[in-house]
Amino acid sequence: MSALDIFYVLLGVACSLAAVGLGILGLRRMRARTLVASLLLLTLTPTTAVIVGIVVASGFMFSAEIAHSAVIWASVAVVCVPSAVWLGRALAHEIVWEREARERERQAEASRRRMLAWLSHDLRTPVSGVLAMAEAMEDGVVDQPDEIREYAGLIRNETNRLAGMIDDLFELARIDAGDLRLELEPVAVADVLKNAVQASRASADRRGVRLEVEVPADVTQALGEGPALVRVVRNLLGNAIRHTPADGVVAVSAGRADGEVWLSVEDTCGGIPEDDLPHVFEAAFRGTTARETEQAGDPTGAGMGLTIAHGLVDAQHGTIAVRNVDDGCRFEVRLPVASPSR
Repeated sequence: MSALDIFYVLLGVACSLAAVGLGILGLRRMRARTLVASLLLLTLTPTTAVIVGIVVASGFMFSAEIAHSAVIWASVAVVCVPSAVWLGRALAHEIVWEREARERERQAEASRRRMLAWLSHDLRTPVSGVLAMAEAMEDGVVDQPDEIREYAGLIRNETNRLAGMIDDLFELARIDAGDLRLELEPVAVADVLKNAVQASRASADRRGVRLEVEVPADVTQALGEGPALVRVVRNLLGNAIRHTPADGVVAVSAGRADGEVWLSVEDTCGGIPEDDLPHVFEAAFRGTTARETEQAGDPTGAGMGLTIAHGLVDAQHGTIAVRNVDDGCRFEVRLPVASPSR
């Protein structure tokens, strides 16, 4: 091999390295761009480096052999580049999916642990109260008929509260396991709101909160499951009443838009911190407002009401969302309109 041939070989290697360097520089500049463009450049860089190196090493002598090889390289590139881009995208999507799945699993585990901690706390309070009142009656500390009736009523209330927590926990377990199946049929929206408001009226009166209901005449039926939808609205009302100060207002309304029926519960709680908004439907999540309320002596429950509402709405093929409004927040449920043939 002559000195000139060695020179061209070394020059070819240098040009190949230069092509690789340009490719790396291009990849760094394209990090913020689309994945397809980056994969395309990543695939073309080694192919281009090889072609440049061979052409330069040959002394720019485009012989018939070089021309034949160029046709082969071009054919291989036509097949390999799109294939590499497709495989790279598939691999990237799988990696992203696995990362998101691990993150969802981590969040779910953290949520379950948080829920168990809150449940342990919330269950301990009524159980302790029931035990204390039962011991007082057993020891004769309470022996007057009026006092016994009062204690019996308190024990019944605490027992009902415990039963409600257990029912919520069972319902949440069904939702989490994907075992919740509802029979969907036309449901009268006005009746749903009426039943939910009637069930929540006593709680609102005790707290000095005014309930307002507005259902336009053109809102007829939604496709859903009656008792489940009533429970959704009751859970939203319970949450709104619990966080609305005395003399505040909780407004319930409904309407139709874009082929859907919407139901909303709007309160005057002062709003939800923006950082808490994405988490309000998570199991056992309690934002700053809820914790402050509980510290003031007003237990907020096990933090399952909104999670159950979200699961029940999903089971009815609807959506539920929350946003802040002027003086509070607005929860809105959307369901398909029941077709006239149903």
